[in-house]
Amino acid sequence: MRAITYTRNGGPEVLELTDRPTPEPGPGEVLVRLAVAGVNPTDWKSRTNSPPGPEGQVPGQDGAGTVEAVGRGVDPAVTGQRVWVWEAAWQRPWGTAAEYTVVPLRQAVLLGAEAPFELGAALGIPFLTAHRCLTLGESVPDRMGPGSLTGRTVLVQGGAGAVGNAAIQLARWADATVVATVSSPHKAQLAAAAGASHVVDYRQQDVVAEVRKVAPRGVDVVVEVSAARNAAVDAQVVGMHGAVAVYADDGGAEVTIPVRAQMGPNARWNFVLVYTEPERAKVIGVEDVNAAVLDGAVRVGDAAGLPLHVYPLARTAEAHRAVQDGAVGKVLVDVTA
Repeated sequence: MRAITYTRNGGPEVLELTDRPTPEPGPGEVLVRLAVAGVNPTDWKSRTNSPPGPEGQVPGQDGAGTVEAVGRGVDPAVTGQRVWVWEAAWQRPWGTAAEYTVVPLRQAVLLGAEAPFELGAALGIPFLTAHRCLTLGESVPDRMGPGSLTGRTVLVQGGAGAVGNAAIQLARWADATVVATVSSPHKAQLAAAAGASHVVDYRQQDVVAEVRKVAPRGVDVVVEVSAARNAAVDAQVVGMHGAVAVYADDGGAEVTIPVRAQMGPNARWNFVLVYTEPERAKVIGVEDVNAAVLDGAVRVGDAAGLPLHVYPLARTAEAHRAVQDGAVGKVLVDVTA
């Protein structure tokens, strides 16, 4: 099979298109013929910092395709089903930047007949991260669905990013009022297309004042992409028993939080890494995200505020570079091209 691999750490140039044996599913596993793979910041960070195994590493956590074969203990009826794959390369050598990958059955989730593979490949890390951010606070439930966030207000810092887009779509599915911050008129259009109720350009407007107009008593959840830059704002807008969920590290920056101001509302500051989140939270996240997919509540593409940038498998290095350079939207790899 064709697969992208790397045998040493480095920049995108270490990625090579190789011919490797198709893996065989072991007990409890499925072999997935991939159609589309997603590219996330984790992919280039792992390529840069995490040494690959002796046989090399196939990158890619997310993807979508069709179950080709099953291992011992898996119902053969799963064969032929369309699925989306999550965390394929987490502590495993077979990622999604290949024609096939092998994952445990639970990491191949039925996609249904209507959802495109591009959507399936965009779910995994961004949507599971967003789900975790939206369900950590004491004033919100730990399950998401229609009506679960009725009467709540969510602030999404960075509403035009992949996780920001996912947070907007999921929060709106749950009936929350969503305020999104952006840095340009173009990104404002993307956040609005995703479903944000209110959009604030932080370069042109006072974020605290604008958020307080929408939520005078403060917001229930802040989905935070840049805590080092936004901590002071978050501290001023988080409401009683509200939560700030930090999912990006700003390149290792440190965060200063006004302690006393956060004691009054009993605010929570949470740090999110989907790979190591508690098992129950991960199970719930997969179930809820898939429910949103089957409900037709989440989308990709320009109309959903998430422009797609699609590269053929042989140009996966360019896809990695695009994500590393901050491409606005979702970067995908067409494995079949």
